[in-house]
Amino acid sequence: MLNLIKPSALKRGDKIATVSLSWGGAGDKEVLWRYYQGKERLQDEFGLEVIEMEHTLKGSEYLYKHPEKRAEDFMNAFKDTSIKGIFSCIGGEESIRMLPFIDLNIIKENPKVFIGYSDTTIGHMMCLTAGLSSFYGPAILSDFAENVRMFDYTKHWVNKVLFNTEQIGEVHSSNIWTSEHLAWDEGNKNISRNTKAHDGVEILQGNGKVKGQLIGGCIEVLEMIKVTKIWPEENVWNDTILFFETSEDTPSPKYFEYWLRNYGSQGILEKVKGIIFGKPYDNKYYEEYKKVIRKVISDELNLKDLPIMYNMNFGHTSPMMIIPYGALAEIDCNNIKFSILESGVL
Repeated sequence: MLNLIKPSALKRGDKIATVSLSWGGAGDKEVLWRYYQGKERLQDEFGLEVIEMEHTLKGSEYLYKHPEKRAEDFMNAFKDTSIKGIFSCIGGEESIRMLPFIDLNIIKENPKVFIGYSDTTIGHMMCLTAGLSSFYGPAILSDFAENVRMFDYTKHWVNKVLFNTEQIGEVHSSNIWTSEHLAWDEGNKNISRNTKAHDGVEILQGNGKVKGQLIGGCIEVLEMIKVTKIWPEENVWNDTILFFETSEDTPSPKYFEYWLRNYGSQGILEKVKGIIFGKPYDNKYYEEYKKVIRKVISDELNLKDLPIMYNMNFGHTSPMMIIPYGALAEIDCNNIKFSILESGVL
């Protein structure tokens, strides 16, 4: 069972820190405008005081060479009692390199909001190991700095989950989605990305209702932490609802199959109450991933009654909801509903 500390809710006027824990592009001269656009949105639309940690804007070349400096920023952001939240600038592919420089006790002793997605899964699993609930959700460069304006759906969940101490409740699907890539060129800042109609979530199998605590992340990134000190112990998976999503790398269905099979071979899939999957990036392999899920979980493992919900709004496809790690959630198969049954913050 997950027994995680909830952080305090954010409120207008709070100081939050931005961190570059993986790719350091926020500080690159051609991307810096976009960082400041995201920062301005956090200040103007959410009333937050935004500061950068010492190395947040040192640039991608410097931060690639210095994972210890990224870790230093992360630890200092937790230690600074004036900082109430930590927002990831963007993901990447190698924040796992911070692990030798991380003190999990600092996280445990200084609970506060931490949010991001993709490679930020590493930071979330550090928090989980330390006993803190964190938030799988939007990042500065990709979401808060969305061209023209933020998506209303994403803004709704930021307010609902991070600023509100009431039960989160039912999570409705967005009515639109996009994975369109527009270069982060300042000349594109006034061009909105094209969107498509969202068809809603699917139930791939299962009946009735199940409840479990939420744990998961970007499935490719989770591969990097297996057998490290932040890979959850066996009992942590008991009675959980897994959440998985794939990145813009659009991993092949064969690799997706390998990874799911590993969760089966560890006995994890037999322990969980259900699984929710985010919409695949650009809907690539949409049907192929479904076939893999049924092949591994239903046919090979004979877990034919395990509830599985598919095509949800979290991860690399915009807009997105926010998932609090460790929060009690419910999959209602018969009514095709997903709900989070508690608050994300205190």
